[in-house]
Amino acid sequence: MDISKIERDLISIIKLSSIQAKVFLLVVMEGKMIAEKIGKKLGIPANEALSVAKQLIELGSLIEISENEFEAMHPRFTAVNMYRKMCEREKIEFKRNITVDNIGIALERPYEDARTKYNKN
Repeated sequence: MDISKIERDLISIIKLSSIQAKVFLLVVMEGKMIAEKIGKKLGIPANEALSVAKQLIELGSLIEISENEFEAMHPRFTAVNMYRKMCEREKIEFKRNITVDNIGIALERPYEDARTKYNKN
């Protein structure tokens, strides 16, 4: 799986910013986390991580577990949901997009691995 290609697709097709794509992918790949941990892993201030995570909630990609803890929904659902919201914002017709479908498919295994007790570090 080429994470950099997925990141590029999130930016170009779903129109996430680079930092939004990085935060989204981090939470998908590693599981729920607090803003401070997101910031530490991405080398950004915790308040920026918190702000970006809250933006991602509005974009349909994360949910808020508590005031400072975030989780991604299943990537097959999330990829399409983010794309649908982008189409609404951009006022373009929402229709099936194979690349968006492939984002969800590619992220499904790491998403599930990060959430099973057998794959925890």
